[in-house]
Amino acid sequence: MGKRKLILALFLAIGVLAQAQSIDYNTKKGYAANGYDVVSYFDGKAMEGLKEFTTTYDGVNYKFANASNLEKFKADAKAFLPEYGGYCAYAVAVSGKKVSVNPKTFEVRDGKLYLFYNSGNTNTLELWLKESPENLQNEADTNWQKIKNN
Repeated sequence: MGKRKLILALFLAIGVLAQAQSIDYNTKKGYAANGYDVVSYFDGKAMEGLKEFTTTYDGVNYKFANASNLEKFKADAKAFLPEYGGYCAYAVAVSGKKVSVNPKTFEVRDGKLYLFYNSGNTNTLELWLKESPENLQNEADTNWQKIKNN
């Protein structure tokens, strides 16, 4: 009987590992994008999500402003995921660091969602736009490959 329990425990552990996040996501407040609706960004709005419209994708909780956005996300979640796990795109590009974001500070570029740090006198979206977003995207893509699982 002891061997069966060991085998069962092993299968349970493997199941838990299989459901673990594939990358490190910024889940401040327990949700991606600080609980903001990632679908709403693609309509040009930063909208807070509501608890009654939630789902989990890749081990991460998401909230949505309405049932329609929740269904859009469920139909094609990858299309709405924030780049770089939802960490500040500028910080990933410039310093290779994971920095929290202000969920109201974002850009959708080439069909991808980028979130940015914005506090005090530092708005990294302004810096991102002032410098070369295309070059910064390339730098962030390279740096993200190095830090995404840390």
